[in-house]
Amino acid sequence: MDAAQALADLVEISSQIEFAVLADGDGIVLASTLGNDARAGTIAEEARELLQGAAGPAGEPTHLEVAFNEGCVFIVTDGDRLVAAVTGRDPTSGLVFYDLKTCLRLSGEGGSAKKATAGGRRKGKKEEAVDEA
Repeated sequence: MDAAQALADLVEISSQIEFAVLADGDGIVLASTLGNDARAGTIAEEARELLQGAAGPAGEPTHLEVAFNEGCVFIVTDGDRLVAAVTGRDPTSGLVFYDLKTCLRLSGEGGSAKKATAGGRRKGKKEEAVDEA
């Protein structure tokens, strides 16, 4: 699956992700949900710098979450590529990380993101609340 398709599938299944960028290990943008927006390059570069800045004696982290008052930034890397995503407030971190890891894996191999995430688009918190009412 190519990088653009992997990102398209990511935002289809993960309602918490507002936008995402997939980049190579040097921070060169491979695909972005922002289109040709210059912010994609900045996001990829800053994601790479965050991973390097968080490195310690055990090496560079494989995933990272940074929380702000208005939302979160998630970064996942496999060493050769990284995917960075921005969410709104209070995301379900485990699900976002799972979806980003799946996106990263699928962007480098054949397969279907819908199969890998068991049934397509997940319900966001707002949709779940409506269904429960």
